Amino acid sequence: MTKRNVIICQDLEQDLTRVLQELRWDRLFLLTDETTHRLCQPLISGFSCMKGAHEIIIGAGDAHKELDTLAHVWMELSTHGASRHSLMVNLGGGMVTDLGGFAASTFKRGIPYINIPTTLLSMVDAAVGGKTGINFNGLKNEIGAFAPAQAVLLETEFLRTLDADNFFSGYAEMLKHGLISTKETLYELLAYDTDHIDYVQLKDMVRQSVEVKEHIVEIDPKEQGIRKALNLGHTFGHAFESWALKQQAPVLHGYAVAWGLICELYLSVVKLGFPKEVMRQVGQFVKENYGAFYFTCKEYPHLYELMKHDKKNTSGIINFTLLNNIGEIQLDQTADQETIYEVFDFYRECMGL
Repeated sequence: MTKRNVIICQDLEQDLTRVLQELRWDRLFLLTDETTHRLCQPLISGFSCMKGAHEIIIGAGDAHKELDTLAHVWMELSTHGASRHSLMVNLGGGMVTDLGGFAASTFKRGIPYINIPTTLLSMVDAAVGGKTGINFNGLKNEIGAFAPAQAVLLETEFLRTLDADNFFSGYAEMLKHGLISTKETLYELLAYDTDHIDYVQLKDMVRQSVEVKEHIVEIDPKEQGIRKALNLGHTFGHAFESWALKQQAPVLHGYAVAWGLICELYLSVVKLGFPKEVMRQVGQFVKENYGAFYFTCKEYPHLYELMKHDKKNTSGIINFTLLNNIGEIQLDQTADQETIYEVFDFYRECMGL
């Protein structure tokens, strides 16, 4: 994905109209979930550029990011006359853009699609970068493909509809982007008044966060090298997320990433000498705003087994992205089972479990 594909909207209708005019398509489809159908679809339904679009509505929440939902989207496309020249607009959070992008990229070997993310998480992470997919066999994003959107339209006015949980879910990915970029970016994020949201400042922070990801994805679109930097916090985070899913008590992706950041910053301290004070500051922010993911030492083997299934691993060896310091990235770092259990101990102590 190149920078011109990601548009920070000043006027969503004008920007969407221009993008649709630039693309050639015979039929237009709109994918929403039950939440964005209710809250966000009415905001664009009156746009003349969306006239005649067939809306496909799926269930809301990560539990619906699965094969049956994918098959439903394929069936809707098929029965309503989609061809290889049709176009799909994904309007929603990360689940909608992930699943919708995968549905589009596989239907008739691929139809073009546009993302209009409506949550902070999807704006700064899921909708940008070309990763698509679904959960499978209890594992996060186990099936998917690299298939960039034709365009991503970021309308930060949608963020005014977010509840606190979904705000912080996206904010965790912004913290990650701060950690892998500059001290100034990270400390602005840690100091931001999340109790009294300044949406003008937030819009600029979203822009900065997206630019961090865009720059990395432009260099390494298929995660052969530096794109692995975006996995900071995700090896432990995906294990927490998958375990919660198995327990039928799903957690928001960004919360799992926030908890994973604590673990992987501690591992960075142990292995690479990452500054303890920065780790403490991030840990305090996470503890105050995200609470804790509860588990006991009895769950260690289950979490470790989930980590062994992470897509970043090679030959069964668990891989991490770690940091020497803010913005000083070390890829393909490893840790043995004993060290990972030590990280679990630290996390539980840090979070007061």
